[in-house]
Amino acid sequence: MALKKSDLYSSLWRSCDELRGGMDASQYKDYILTLLFVKYVTDKAKSDRNSLIDVPAGGSFDDVTALKGDKEIGDKINKIIGKLAEANGLEKVIDLADFNDEEKLGKGKEMQDRLSKLVTIFADLDFRGSRAEGDDLLGDAYEYLMRHFATESGKSKGQFYTPAEVSRVLAKVVGIGPGTRQDHTVYDPTCGSGSLLLKVADEAPRGITIYGQEKDNATWALARMNMILHGNEDADIRKGDTITSPQLITGTQLRTFDFAVANPPFSIKSWSNGLENEYGRFEFGRPPEKNGDYAFLLHILKSLKSNGKAAVILPHGVLFRGNAEASIRRELLRRGYIKGIIGLPANLFYGTGIPACVIILDKENAQARTGVFMIDASRGFIKDGNKNRLRSQDIHKIVDVFNRQIQIERYSRMVPLHEIADPKNDYSLNIPRYVDSSEPEDIQDLHAHMDGGIPDRDLDALSGYWEAFPSLRAMLFKPNRPGYSDLTIGVTEVQQTVLDSDEFQKFATDVRARVDDWFAAHRPMLQALNADTAPKDLITRISDDLLARFKDTPLLDEYDVYEQLMTYWHSVMHDDVFLTMNEGWLDAAKPRKTIEDKERKLSETPDLIVGSGRSATKYKMDLIPPALVVARYFADEQAEVDTLNAAAEDAGRAVEEYIEEHAVEDGMLVEAMEDGKISKTLALTRLKVARHEGADPEEIRALQHLIKLHNDEAVTKKAAKEVQAALDMATLRKYGDLSLPEIKQLVLDDKWAATIRDRITGEVNALTLTLVSRIRQLGERYAETVERLDTELEKLKTKVAMHLAEMGIS
Repeated sequence: MALKKSDLYSSLWRSCDELRGGMDASQYKDYILTLLFVKYVTDKAKSDRNSLIDVPAGGSFDDVTALKGDKEIGDKINKIIGKLAEANGLEKVIDLADFNDEEKLGKGKEMQDRLSKLVTIFADLDFRGSRAEGDDLLGDAYEYLMRHFATESGKSKGQFYTPAEVSRVLAKVVGIGPGTRQDHTVYDPTCGSGSLLLKVADEAPRGITIYGQEKDNATWALARMNMILHGNEDADIRKGDTITSPQLITGTQLRTFDFAVANPPFSIKSWSNGLENEYGRFEFGRPPEKNGDYAFLLHILKSLKSNGKAAVILPHGVLFRGNAEASIRRELLRRGYIKGIIGLPANLFYGTGIPACVIILDKENAQARTGVFMIDASRGFIKDGNKNRLRSQDIHKIVDVFNRQIQIERYSRMVPLHEIADPKNDYSLNIPRYVDSSEPEDIQDLHAHMDGGIPDRDLDALSGYWEAFPSLRAMLFKPNRPGYSDLTIGVTEVQQTVLDSDEFQKFATDVRARVDDWFAAHRPMLQALNADTAPKDLITRISDDLLARFKDTPLLDEYDVYEQLMTYWHSVMHDDVFLTMNEGWLDAAKPRKTIEDKERKLSETPDLIVGSGRSATKYKMDLIPPALVVARYFADEQAEVDTLNAAAEDAGRAVEEYIEEHAVEDGMLVEAMEDGKISKTLALTRLKVARHEGADPEEIRALQHLIKLHNDEAVTKKAAKEVQAALDMATLRKYGDLSLPEIKQLVLDDKWAATIRDRITGEVNALTLTLVSRIRQLGERYAETVERLDTELEKLKTKVAMHLAEMGIS
């Protein structure tokens, strides 16, 4: 049965959340992820004989499933997980969650029911076909759960998870990519649940050797499970405090690595408690006793090979705080170790709401480094619940700009070291000192207010539009005097003038053609989707090409175009690809009856309903919405339905208007009203009484006419309903007749291509609204001169004086 990925995830989360009761999300996640782990390794052992995890008899998820309804289910699950742990040396890793804890899971029947339902949820999932590329059901479901658990856990307990979007930025700017070898090493000294390390591993298609350390015992166990779940069973994740007890050492020295990434706890006060061996980490200065930010940064620097590279998330304070931190910062800059700084938006992380930055360290050719590349990406994000989140376009822009060292006004700049070292800056790295990301001030022009006209300076600031539409400025404006212009039309006519201009029409047509050419180039690949397709590689290829095709388009920001595709990919297209890969084109396109699963809290909204009342059958069309089938094959029938619906609306409106006209006080229909309405039944009842009482003939005629209007409405509604029912049945039958080429045409051309084209065309329309809004603002701002206002004021003063004189007031 076809079922969208997004439905599986949301169903899984709702089910888990429903069963957690009063338990804190940060605790409950250990139960959920432990069951997810046992289910995954059990399924993998069935399909992969070379699996590194041994699933012994009595230690599988099948054994857990057999316990549903068992009075001792909690204790027996513990024993099953214990056997699995013992067989693989995973004691104190996968067996930390106590499934027999009455305080957390309830007593007796409550625990029995809760765990039985929980087991049922996971029993329905099948991970045997799970892919290693990160496109698999398991990896995405895990990511979905982790993000929700982090959100629910709150600031104090959500630090185990670094948002996937930020992790991708770090992985890409640190230099890991297709050229990375499997024997290259990556290290995270504060690895949490391992999510950051895994995103780094995703960027290395040939593989990379993973090392990490985590202080919290439960989170360390989570990281170990996480590595196994994602096919990195041999990752070396140590337990302990990285600063006071680094575990990855060689003799008396810290082990060194090719790459490092980290999201350490911000500004930790107790970083030096129990510190005995500094391992030469603080050669450039000892961090303040009450702030450990530089302790982690210096530890990472010391842990890099001579050509090593790192990306570290830290609070902005490390860029400008004084005293000991200023001394350390100066030494790092003088030696060229800091390659770049990226300022991120506030409220991205689950452990804190403050804005953070990414510091990129690079020891390779450090002595020859002459500047620090800075990016202010603080304005690029989208609201997502109570957090902010980087969009696909924000990630891509940050990575492109940093890796290519592209300088963009108000966004990025290569800042020379001599400027940073200047006494006025004194080695401060505070980004606003060097990159002013604020919007230019909208300056009021006094001369324009005095003498009229729109300043040419303000019009010149719209140069991007005039470059895209060369004759539009002359069409909209005429000279007033040197440096000032006047609108040639009224401000209310500006938008239509822009939309009707030949140049705008050509621009919009060219954009649509560019999208069509892009889609045509990739259509053969999309048409060839099958079980071996790697969705991540697919979307990377087509989205990067779209970005490249719009790179030199005037006015349009190629990253805005890219975001339209990526938003559609995440919301719809990825689900479609997943269905097609797993079900095949023909099966994925088949209608299915909607799911009503009370236990999993899954209730679907039907796309098509055939029949009515209790005999109605509700259908879901996951891949091809009915509207697409109707538009292509039943356009005439839909036009008839639309005509009948319009007639029914007219008939209903005629009823409302007649009642409104005659149900007023002393009106002919007022006696038939009840609660402000007159139904057909009320009208018939009143007509019967009126005839019996010998009422005013006018009232009887009014009631008869109203009944006729009600009958006309009922007839047109019935006709529309019957034709709609016939169309729905024909549409359902058509799904069964669709050939493979027809299915691909509906999905590729009518759904994907058309939607992406419309979304990108919407970006073009949005541009015109921005231009029109600014022109209207300028036109209205300088429409009235001070002289004209003074004249009007004098006239009003004279009128007031005259009125006062007439009233006898001097």
